Amino acid sequence: MLKFTQIIFTCLLLNFAFTAKLVKAATTASDYRQLGLFYRQQGRYSPAIEAMQESVVLDPKNIMGRVNLGWTLHLAGREEDAATTLLQVIYQKPLFVPAYNALGIVYLVEGNLPAAVIVHTWAAILKPDDEIAYYNLSLALHRLQIYKTAIICANRAAILEPHNPHPIVASAIAYWDLGDQKMAKRVYAKAINLDSRYRDRSFLTNLRQAAFSSSQIQTVDIIASKVISTSLQ
Repeated sequence: MLKFTQIIFTCLLLNFAFTAKLVKAATTASDYRQLGLFYRQQGRYSPAIEAMQESVVLDPKNIMGRVNLGWTLHLAGREEDAATTLLQVIYQKPLFVPAYNALGIVYLVEGNLPAAVIVHTWAAILKPDDEIAYYNLSLALHRLQIYKTAIICANRAAILEPHNPHPIVASAIAYWDLGDQKMAKRVYAKAINLDSRYRDRSFLTNLRQAAFSSSQIQTVDIIASKVISTSLQ
């Protein structure tokens, strides 16, 4: 037990030393962007936002730096500030797809579904192979009860990103609420084949990070229970 504690303490010291070195070395916009990303990976959103804001001040024309700031504001739960920042990016570069993707997710998470649909539709028009736009469109359309189109978008996203189970799960819930439970279970089984963790119903809470709403996760849980119970028979 003592040895384990010593290892943890040593890791904390090394992490603190590395962070201190990054902070001390930060002088350019690039330095502050890297520092912001480092903090964000640790879930330390306040210092991440401060670092990214400094990078934007030092290099206001760096579009991706502003998108990173907007996305980090979103992760911190500051949806209004995130939307404002991302709209500024779009004003600066109207055809920049990553800004539309990020803004669409902000609208989706805060429940502004019509805006999410409009923004992600435009992103898909600008970049027809944009799996992010199609995936988030499927989630927004499902919540608007436009199930057939939600399935089309989810399936398109799954084709574009075949190793990601999220679009497959999105397709499953759309089939379920459309009334085709047999197809929903068949589709969800594909997600399990891609990632066995989808057999574990406690794992499904992680779908919040993939922009699923609470009610959508409850539907996934119902489908998962049906698929698992069938496989055990």
